[in-house]
Amino acid sequence: MSSIVVNSCKSEDEAIPDFPEGSVESINVWVQDNMKRYYYWEDQMPSKPDYHLPVKKFFASLLSQNDRFSSIVNTEDSSTYLRTVRNMYGFDYAVIQLANGQITAVIKLVLQDSPAQNAGLRRGMIMKKINGSLINASNAESLLNSIPDNTTLDLTVGDWEAGNIINEQEIRVYYGFSLDQPILSKIFDQNGKKTGYLYIYDFPDGLSQSLNQKFAQFKANGVKDLVIDLRYNYGGSVASAAALCSMIPSGITANSPFITYKGNKNGGEVKKTFSEQIAYDATALSFSALHANTLELNRVFILTSRNTASASEIVINNLKPYIQVIQVGDTTLGKDMAGFAISDDRKPKKISWQLHPVIYKVYNANGQGEYSNGISPQIPMNEYISLPLAQLGEANESLLQAVLNKIYSKSAHQENSNNNVKILTESERPFLIPRLK
Repeated sequence: MSSIVVNSCKSEDEAIPDFPEGSVESINVWVQDNMKRYYYWEDQMPSKPDYHLPVKKFFASLLSQNDRFSSIVNTEDSSTYLRTVRNMYGFDYAVIQLANGQITAVIKLVLQDSPAQNAGLRRGMIMKKINGSLINASNAESLLNSIPDNTTLDLTVGDWEAGNIINEQEIRVYYGFSLDQPILSKIFDQNGKKTGYLYIYDFPDGLSQSLNQKFAQFKANGVKDLVIDLRYNYGGSVASAAALCSMIPSGITANSPFITYKGNKNGGEVKKTFSEQIAYDATALSFSALHANTLELNRVFILTSRNTASASEIVINNLKPYIQVIQVGDTTLGKDMAGFAISDDRKPKKISWQLHPVIYKVYNANGQGEYSNGISPQIPMNEYISLPLAQLGEANESLLQAVLNKIYSKSAHQENSNNNVKILTESERPFLIPRLK
């Protein structure tokens, strides 16, 4: 995670008392000083906040009502970190209402080498009960909210077959860590026309090496169409997102404009080329090394959902000046902003809190941005139109099948048809803003 060195400094506001070092009030002054310097909505911060509030509440009191994403954590207190089904157990699910009114909970994502996978969960399974409670429309949200309070989950799961749940079993999932997720790639070949598929779970620093290997394989195999699956991708490093973007369109160079960051009166406006943005990640391959394996395409298909966020949305928006982007799935989350972590890096460290504020709004080479309501797909589609869910990357998976049908000119009658399936709640709780790196 990118961070910036921040030294202790006294506020220029003479009205602020000189609180004792180490007190909650002194920490809050440090928080306020740094928010005044970096926060995108700095001009909306209260002029006289209550310094006696607990640190997390004080931070919240500074935030704009437009801000959905800024956060603060105490690096020495794990209870201050957001706890979600995905980061605690390594899976996600959705509670849906089918066309016939039936309510069911579908496991949509199981991370590799996660507690959930190790316990036997698979994408496409149906959950009937969580900790003994039968899941229904009225309790779905409360059951979800209770999950972070546990360190084990007792699930009743089964398989979907023609509207019924079969092969029921009890599975216990223990709280634990999930390892880094690999990029999944496939090549589909029909009548000699080859389509590459990439499922990218997130954008960590250092992703460029894996991307380069995948694109080298695609290039060697003569791939002429590309599908990028970002439906569960919360984002991460903008440098890694730029590395991906550098390998797709024709006609770009190292100096082609990639992104514009617009901050507060202190941050101003910062423009970065492809080469400059990739170089924010010190471990990344250079633009020229990556561009050597570019597919030089005129269009790209991107699969999205409400959980496609931040750096993933930058991929969609910032490719548009250079290539036709055909988005399939649901509208994205709408995180049109970026930031970096702000820590006290004095030695010895005196403050263990770390700020993750919104610092910049982001725009593409044509100055287009402002997608806080999400980016809408050209082909709206619900991935739950057909149960059981097929595995990601399989040709019969609903979103991928719609794209392959379009590429290979088959009937695509299911596009735009949501089959009256309604999503009641989902287990995701994304919150991190994309990092400049």
